[in-house]
Amino acid sequence: MILPVRSNLNHSPVFSAEQPAENEKKYNHDTLLPNNFSTRFRIGMDKFTNAITLYPAKGLSGNRNANFYEFLTMGQVPYLIGSGVLMAVFNSANKHFDAFSKQKAGPIGKHMALGVLFYGLAKSMSKPLITTPIKLLTGVDTEVPYAKVNYELPDDIYDTDITSIEYHKVFESVEFPRWDLLYMQSGSGKPRNAYYDKVCKKLGLGSNLKDSDQEAKPRIKEIVVKSKLAQNISSYLWAATGVALAFQKPWEEYFNVATLKFWKGKEFKESLSTFGKCFERSLSSLYFGDGSKVGKYTGKAMIFTSLAASALGVLNVMSSSQKPSKLDSADIIEKERKYVVN
Repeated sequence: MILPVRSNLNHSPVFSAEQPAENEKKYNHDTLLPNNFSTRFRIGMDKFTNAITLYPAKGLSGNRNANFYEFLTMGQVPYLIGSGVLMAVFNSANKHFDAFSKQKAGPIGKHMALGVLFYGLAKSMSKPLITTPIKLLTGVDTEVPYAKVNYELPDDIYDTDITSIEYHKVFESVEFPRWDLLYMQSGSGKPRNAYYDKVCKKLGLGSNLKDSDQEAKPRIKEIVVKSKLAQNISSYLWAATGVALAFQKPWEEYFNVATLKFWKGKEFKESLSTFGKCFERSLSSLYFGDGSKVGKYTGKAMIFTSLAASALGVLNVMSSSQKPSKLDSADIIEKERKYVVN
């Protein structure tokens, strides 16, 4: 997204941690954004639109402003294309089969297509199982986004103050988080370290600390590292559970009535109703098994392993090697002895 803006050289580098810009689409400095559904949806749509239009055009033309962020953003395009190909690989070939082969291959192809869909959904939806409890327990939102303003080199002599907007996360880099975005802006009526004060209090590091930011930063880094590890492990377990759910037999009833033609109200409504019923029965089938000795336990093992991975991930984040000492000066200094300060 390319936006012309006015230069603002005297703007303070310290921004509010809790008060995003009123108009989130117009930025003249790096701006912290609220981590809610509307913001995530807007960021996702903006990145996807640019990934299929603006960024490829810049790269193919050899534009000197093309960068690594744009390259990584374009990575979602082959991912989506590959998913579509995987979903179509069986279904598109069915028309070339004889009647018997088509009858056998049809359900497998549809199960595969649903499996690809559930894989992506389960992987994405499992992450809040880690980040939400961590935010509630520690006050640290490891996924909080911000808009980064890049001043680009002009393509024409008449171009002035050309900027591009990139969307990053404050803790995207563990070694170099954007700590400056978490300080309160001057004039906000809150202490500069209000965010760090809140985190220190939740973590049991103390209240009314003189330098709460210095106390909180090492612990926040530890939380970010552990939460990323927990997300990576649990997300793939939940993705596997999603695929297993998609291959349950009750879905075949849904395949017979499935439609995306929302303009056909009655058929679309029936499709949605059947989807809900089949989802419930498929979940039950996965949990209780298909009647075989192995199937009786595999579904339960997969579900409980995924739940345990999420729970243990949160517990691991809450355990810290950097807990404050419970000793105070009275426990350390022996009053009967004499001390010399050099």
